[in-house]
Amino acid sequence: MKKQFFSALLVLFVSIAVAQKDPVIDANRLHTYYEKIVKDWDVPGMSVGIIKDGKLVFTGNYGTKEVGKAQKPDENTLYAIASNSKAFTSAIIAMLVQEGKLKWDDKVKDILPYFGLYGDPWISREVSIKDLLSHRVGLGTFSGDAIWYKSKLPAEELIQLFAHVPQEYDFRDGYGYSNLMYITAGEVIKKVTGKSWGENVEERILKPLGMNRTVTSLSEVKKKGNFATPHARKEGKNVPIEWVDWENVAATGGIISSVNDVAKWMIFNLNHGINGKDTLLTTASRNMVWKIHNPFMVNHVNRDAADTHFRGYGLGWVLGDYKGSMRVYHTGGYDGFITTVNLLPDENIGVVVLTNGLKTPFMAAAQYAMDMALGKEAVDWSEKMLAQNDADVEDNRITQIKKSRVLNTKPTHTPDKYAGSYFADTYGKITVKEENGKLRLNFEHTPEYAATLEHWHYDVWKINWDVMSAWYSFGTVQFNLDGNLKVKGMTFEVPNQDIFFEEIKPLKIE
Repeated sequence: MKKQFFSALLVLFVSIAVAQKDPVIDANRLHTYYEKIVKDWDVPGMSVGIIKDGKLVFTGNYGTKEVGKAQKPDENTLYAIASNSKAFTSAIIAMLVQEGKLKWDDKVKDILPYFGLYGDPWISREVSIKDLLSHRVGLGTFSGDAIWYKSKLPAEELIQLFAHVPQEYDFRDGYGYSNLMYITAGEVIKKVTGKSWGENVEERILKPLGMNRTVTSLSEVKKKGNFATPHARKEGKNVPIEWVDWENVAATGGIISSVNDVAKWMIFNLNHGINGKDTLLTTASRNMVWKIHNPFMVNHVNRDAADTHFRGYGLGWVLGDYKGSMRVYHTGGYDGFITTVNLLPDENIGVVVLTNGLKTPFMAAAQYAMDMALGKEAVDWSEKMLAQNDADVEDNRITQIKKSRVLNTKPTHTPDKYAGSYFADTYGKITVKEENGKLRLNFEHTPEYAATLEHWHYDVWKINWDVMSAWYSFGTVQFNLDGNLKVKGMTFEVPNQDIFFEEIKPLKIE
């Protein structure tokens, strides 16, 4: 009887040992797959890092830092990580809560008296720190981004403009991804500490973790060297573009980092806020930022290929599950860079993917790595995602505008009648000037929105931007007339997925 018992016990131990054996990271297989998808997607360059049990066990670098040049990226090459920076913002807030300088339920208006939303005194008074960080104040996703994007205004002045952005959802009853509220959180940090968001990131996170190549200011990138060039997409090709300065709005997406440095950030988070012998984030802080504060709808009838059962937004992180494992992650989109950071805490796995293009297999690369690290059958995520991406080559709205153009029409007035000063509560002053028989469009605090207007049809003009943007290209502006055919204002139509010029509704003031 004893012999049978010990035999059964031995079988049980062997079974457990086999089940708990770490999956093998097959570097050759990963390299082959990543080299292929970089070519398939035509992304300029990509860098990948995989963390397992507190160590960086894989790095891979593919393509080039800039199209037309042979210089390959490496694990120290700098990329803008954009909204992956939001988790740094929530971590700093958590540290301030630990120090007794803030409470999660503190009202934003008590800290920033000029803060407000929708002209609604009650909502403006009730918005808390947690509301800022969980995208539940009632704004639509990306709403208001046209205000801060490429703006020269300091954050405080931008926040005062945010008060005029229209409400889309009831307060705390919807999800609207809001860069505006993270910019506001950055000013809360500055007000409470007397130091900028960037200084706080440097002192509280980058230095302790040894993230020596990570910066929060564009001026530091060239000093560090070894950086990728951002690329836009034009007529199906990658086109190098200039870096854009996000320093005044850095709390929403201003960090520039590398695979090696992001690996240190992932290890720190997988260790639940403990760095060596130092506890930088307490258990209470970890649980607060990794709590779902704003749930997302999930299709429980037809689940996706990741077998997602739940998803929602915490504080600076997206939370969900991936093939039976808890998943904590984020993505980031910056002019010419798309990136993602993924954590599977229970398995102590982390994956970072950095790319310097806009048509990019970043999520396919991340999920393929997670499949392998989990010991799951690896799905060809690239094939699935590329087919969908190629189906959305041009925004259908642009196609419709072009089809609807009426040729051989004339504007109601001569160009000088459209010239003048216009004003929008959501933005400020916009001017239209006649120069050499052509109309020039200028935005008061965003010089890179400047454009020449080309007649399209009737009182509609095509916008020819001076500076190429990663996010928008084609656009028109209509001059609105009253019953006496007097110019009263403008309506923008710039179809894209992020920078909504349509929210700027300028009226002619002179």
